[in-house]
Amino acid sequence: MSIDNDDFSGGLYGVSDELLGTISPIVVYWVYSGLYCMLGGMENYRLHTKKDEDEKNLVTKKEVVKGVLLQQAVQAVVATVLFAVTGNDGESGGNQQAGVLVLARQFFVAMVVLDTWQYFMHRYMHQNKFLYKHIHSQHHRLVVPYAFGALYNHPLEGLILDTIGGALAFLFSGMSPRASIFFFSFATIKTVDDHCGLWLPGNLFHIVFKNNSAYHDVHHQLYGSKYNFSQPFFVTWDRILGTYMPYALVKRPEGGYEAKPDNDCKDD
Repeated sequence: MSIDNDDFSGGLYGVSDELLGTISPIVVYWVYSGLYCMLGGMENYRLHTKKDEDEKNLVTKKEVVKGVLLQQAVQAVVATVLFAVTGNDGESGGNQQAGVLVLARQFFVAMVVLDTWQYFMHRYMHQNKFLYKHIHSQHHRLVVPYAFGALYNHPLEGLILDTIGGALAFLFSGMSPRASIFFFSFATIKTVDDHCGLWLPGNLFHIVFKNNSAYHDVHHQLYGSKYNFSQPFFVTWDRILGTYMPYALVKRPEGGYEAKPDNDCKDD
């Protein structure tokens, strides 16, 4: 199996890999979060009630949409520049043939680089009072996270954590623009899922990854603001550096679930 010229002859329907790598994560973000919006009324699977979502959040959904669109515009500009600077180098054009093992290695390296960058930058933005007050606190206006709020950040935070982090993952992994279409679309889906506010049965992200919607919901609560900094894939750095907060997922009497911190619960 390979991603080669037979799969994308000059790009998909004549659209270049670089352009697809730029716009695909944006399209995926709104399509996937839109699906979660349609599922938002499923109170039996929500981590917070719809009432809490409407009353506890400190920012309107209109402002959230505007903030996300601004961040995505910055990401698109940086991606365009990055693809132009790195050039084709014979890697991303029609002659590229990337085997499964090569792609798997690139994806794994990109995941590790992105996780490492975001953990330390995210944690520092909590520890530095100035950065938290003036930058990172914007994201925490979403006390009750929801899907299309995943990328709602201060523009500077979006640039540092997501855009620069993504650029480093792209460069260190050595992936081509073609491979980046799939990697960043997957990373986008994962990020949206982490903020979806739902715990759905059979969700593979909840089964495969310990870093999931319940884990990240803990971080958005006051009691978890000094814990669970890892994003978007693994919880490795939290475990190594002692910032992982164990929690128990319990059912609320009125329906739905709640992630309750429990230092005695075993994370298996």
